[in-house]
Amino acid sequence: MNDRLALLDLLARIAFERRKVILRSGREADFYLDCRRVTLDPEGARLCGRVMVDVYRAALRPVAAVGGPTMGADPLVTAFQLRALELGERLPGFLVRKEAKAYGMASRIEGRFGVALGAEVLLVEDVLTTGGSLLLAAEAVREEGLVPVAAMVLVDRQEGGSEAMAAAGIPVVAAFTAAEVSARADRK
Repeated sequence: MNDRLALLDLLARIAFERRKVILRSGREADFYLDCRRVTLDPEGARLCGRVMVDVYRAALRPVAAVGGPTMGADPLVTAFQLRALELGERLPGFLVRKEAKAYGMASRIEGRFGVALGAEVLLVEDVLTTGGSLLLAAEAVREEGLVPVAAMVLVDRQEGGSEAMAAAGIPVVAAFTAAEVSARADRK
């Protein structure tokens, strides 16, 4: 089984639940998708790194760093970095806080050491719904002098997030859509 199919199976088996939920956006949904169940699983993390770097290399131009909003992006950034390094590409990682720390450097960005001002960066996130958390991360990245040129998500719920990001000048590439995960879950 190839990496993409193995990751899709894992998402369908342990991250997808068909039930009514209220999402962070306030919207009601017919299914819940907890991708951290996959990104924090050792095999899931390995597969996320492999699949997301494959998609990045096929669909996007090279960037200077990869990062995203903390919590959803945390394991993805690490998995992405490790896989890229295996392939000979050293990508610094960073995480974006919701608010700046009240101490130290008082930055909203953690880990951008060695990433030059004006550098083009890739934002990553586990699930994209409305795009709210990625848009806030993009704002913080710009405030720090970096240029978010694209975003990559593990799963796009296809509820307007890609369009909101595109309107902000940041195209989104998804490893999977929620429809793909749902269809795979229904086959199980």
